[in-house]
Amino acid sequence: MAVAFTETTLDNGLVVIVHETHRVPLVAVNVWYHVGSKNETRGLTGLAHLFEHLMFEGAAHQPSGYFEPLQKAGGSVNGSTNPDRTNYWETVPANAVHLALWMEADRMGWMAPALTEARFDTQRAVVVNERRQSYENRPYGRAPFVVLDALFPDGHPYGWPTIGRLADLERVTLEDARQFLARFYHPANASLVVAGDVRAARILPMVEDLFGGIPAGPAAPAVLAADLEARGHRLWLEDRVELARLYLAWPTPAIFTEGDAELDLAADLLANGRTSRLYRRLIHDRRVATEVAASQVSRQLAGSFQVVVTAAPGTSLEALRAAVAEEVMRLADTGPTEDELARGRAQAEAAFVYRVQSLGGFGGLADQLNGYYFNKGAPDWFDADLARYLEVTADALQSAAARWLDPARAALVSVVPRGASELAVPGSVRARDDR
Repeated sequence: MAVAFTETTLDNGLVVIVHETHRVPLVAVNVWYHVGSKNETRGLTGLAHLFEHLMFEGAAHQPSGYFEPLQKAGGSVNGSTNPDRTNYWETVPANAVHLALWMEADRMGWMAPALTEARFDTQRAVVVNERRQSYENRPYGRAPFVVLDALFPDGHPYGWPTIGRLADLERVTLEDARQFLARFYHPANASLVVAGDVRAARILPMVEDLFGGIPAGPAAPAVLAADLEARGHRLWLEDRVELARLYLAWPTPAIFTEGDAELDLAADLLANGRTSRLYRRLIHDRRVATEVAASQVSRQLAGSFQVVVTAAPGTSLEALRAAVAEEVMRLADTGPTEDELARGRAQAEAAFVYRVQSLGGFGGLADQLNGYYFNKGAPDWFDADLARYLEVTADALQSAAARWLDPARAALVSVVPRGASELAVPGSVRARDDR
């Protein structure tokens, strides 16, 4: 699909991308700050996610928060943080685009005066509570943290959770936060997309007026990481759960690199949907599992492939590990059938089309333009992205599975009910309580 756009860079380094589409009288404003948890350091983790919260609280000229004014104007507002980037977006009626841009400019240029000790302490407490509710006090909630420990060596930029380690959140100071703000949240480390019922000739002067006077900050230091090798670590942890669960994970290619799309399709083929191999084998035919899923998580420095399977009562995690290993090896040995490959391509195309039907929001057209710019330097990389999936061959998928998904080197995490460590996969050691 052809997506026309206008791209310019302000003198302060802010990249501005405008896409005109007049289907509906709406405009999506989408800002990506090129900072995520990978830009943190061990001992000071969680700052990127903490700033996602802080920057919603308001800046110097709008100190009372961002949700109410935009929602009163008929808009929707949200944001998110992941290991690679932080984004904020608003979808507003076309007549409210100036308001949305003004508020984004306010927090980009005038956040520091509003970053008080009281606001910092309040939002840190909110994040700590979110961490406890979403992870520590949720069944299987700590498992993703342990998977990171099993998959990434100490010091790797993806080795800690985006929400941060609890001890780090408790020790971080206001001065740490101010330094992080100055280093990363400025025009030269951001990209802005305005998409919808707008004219580039009108929007670009508006952006220049609102953002052009914000000083460029320092160049963000590059984040480097050595190539990952599958290490085959086996860890276990106890949790307040009734059914044991097994996580299998491998390091895989970075986003948009060779093998990434093939492994996306391999995940669907193996464990997503009632026609997938593991669903049929473990749930439908043998009834030894209650849930199974797989995913290829694609990031800038590396990807990770995961299979997650929850044991049915009376089924050992070792039996599930062996069954998953057998299906993965079968895929690596014989590849997909033509029917499986055709179904995977069709699902990928449908998901792609569904995403770009939305103008704003997570994964919508504006978000995609920003994502392609961020990862490829090409906002209109839509056709090339879709072609990665439509052109996958059976041999290429088989080769990717054989290269990356060696069952003998999978990182394994067993989550078992309290007092039932014997249910863990043999050879596992207790996960460290490094929260």
